[in-house]
Amino acid sequence: MSKLTLEISCPSAGDGTAAAAAGADRIELCSAVFLGGLTPSAGAILEAQARLTVPFVVMLRPRRGGFCYTDLEFAEMERDAEVAITHGTAGLVFGILQKDGAVDLLRCKQLKQIAGKRASIFHRAFDIVPEPFRALDELIDLGFTRVLTSGHQQNSLEGADLIKRLVEHANGRIEILPAGGIRPNNVKEVLRRTGCQQVHLAPLQVVSEKAGRKLSLGSRSAPPDNEYEVTDTKVVEEMAEILKQF
Repeated sequence: MSKLTLEISCPSAGDGTAAAAAGADRIELCSAVFLGGLTPSAGAILEAQARLTVPFVVMLRPRRGGFCYTDLEFAEMERDAEVAITHGTAGLVFGILQKDGAVDLLRCKQLKQIAGKRASIFHRAFDIVPEPFRALDELIDLGFTRVLTSGHQQNSLEGADLIKRLVEHANGRIEILPAGGIRPNNVKEVLRRTGCQQVHLAPLQVVSEKAGRKLSLGSRSAPPDNEYEVTDTKVVEEMAEILKQF
């Protein structure tokens, strides 16, 4: 078996650097990981280019909720894609759907053209398409490199059977990257049941600043602004060791 790939979703270039040092093979750079990941800042991309020793891919997602975008939102995605490609990303991560949930072929093709020879990765918007095998064939025809999926379930273990069927259907034409709920205690079972050669996860831990008093500067439902999330490098280290020995 070839070497298994560990991809870690990280909220900053600093987290990406720490994750790489802990054993990550590839970094997905995004902001707001707790929202499923949004487009990172230009500064984060520039610092990732300057500091990372492993490949990094960049999320293109202008807002939380839904994957059907306005003309202006898509224009932002195109601009962000150009910035990321100019500044060293190994690939673009995006997923655009039509109102009926099917893949938006035209817009995906446009972003794929910006990516050029770099990787194009369809994110977990795939998990809400109504016909996964048809969508997979469409992504193959567009020339996508890989697709993230939890197998249309809440996590990869629950969706392992569909993920395996997608791997078999793909037959090497596109990579299938399991994502969703993968942790050291279940990664071996996910790999055995799906037959995949790589995994994706976003292990985070909450850090609290002690200075000042707790106050939320955003909506009432937002967490206190003295708290933030960072990549849990202990989990990354444990995952890297498990994959090395698997």
